[in-house]
Formats: sequence, structure tokens, C-alpha cells
Amino acid sequence: MDAQMYKLQSTLISKNEDITVKLGSIVGKSSISGDVYLLSGDLGSGKTRFTQGILKGLGSSEPARSPTFVLVTEYSARIPVYHMDFYRLDDQISIDRMQIDEYLYGDGICVIEWANKSLDLFPEDSIKIHFDICKVETERMLTFSTRSKRHSAVLKELESYIESKVS
Repeated sequence: MDAQMYKLQSTLISKNEDITVKLGSIVGKSSISGDVYLLSGDLGSGKTRFTQGILKGLGSSEPARSPTFVLVTEYSARIPVYHMDFYRLDDQISIDRMQIDEYLYGDGICVIEWANKSLDLFPEDSIKIHFDICKVETERMLTFSTRSKRHSAVLKELESYIESKVS
């Protein structure tokens, strides 16, 4: 099957922030240069906590900070991490002015919050992760989707981790 046509999706429930961070850590451990994670969801839905987990999985002890006001924060890790936030960007022109191609196609990985403002900018094999706040205040529903076969193993690992927390 052609990688362009391969569609994977998984929806998981995180019971608390620690589990959200752990899910991010699992993703971080599997990350390779060129990976792009497109995060979307309401304010306070767990995007920055998940990013903290990605950093942890990549061996960084730096705390993730929401880059809302600086737009891009770079972290040192096993692979450089470029954490971007499109929340304050109102239109495509503002996003285009960021010249994000050097990050998207550079030597690191990109984690982009509020990426839903401009999904057509990103590589086809990006992983989209949508965060929903559940009725139970501490719970989050994370929906992962990708077109990349390479990411099927990490989606299975995430599912196994969540299953181990339910059992």
C-alpha cells in the first residue's frame, strides 16, 4: 500500500496530566529528525504538557513553555525540538512570514500548537494530535492521525500503555 494512502487513527483517553506527559514521552522516544507533530485543541487541553513529554522522551530536562508570545522556542535534546504556537497568528500571511520551512525540513522535530490554523503547510506524513477536554476535568481525549506507516508502531505502543492503565 502506498504510504500516501495509508491512514492511521487512534483515539485514547488520558486520565490525568501524568499520563498525558507519558504519552508524549513515548512519542518523543520514537521521534526521528524531520518528524512534525501538529497539535490542536482548546486552551488548557494538554498540548504543552504533551510537548513536555516529547522533550522528556528525547532526553531533555528543560521544561516546555507555551511559546504563545515568542512563536518559536528551541530545545536541546537528542534531536533539536522546535516548539511553535500559532494561537496569536490570525491569518495565513502571518504564518507564512514565520518562514517555518527551515524548521519543518531542518535537522530537528517540530511540535506545533494550534496547527489547525494552517494544515496545508505541513508535510503529508505529519502526525495530527487533537486534544479534547472530557467531562471529568482531569481527563483528555487525544486523537492521533497520520498517513505514515512508520508511525503505526508508536500508535500501538500508545494504545498498549493506555490499556495497561485501565487494567
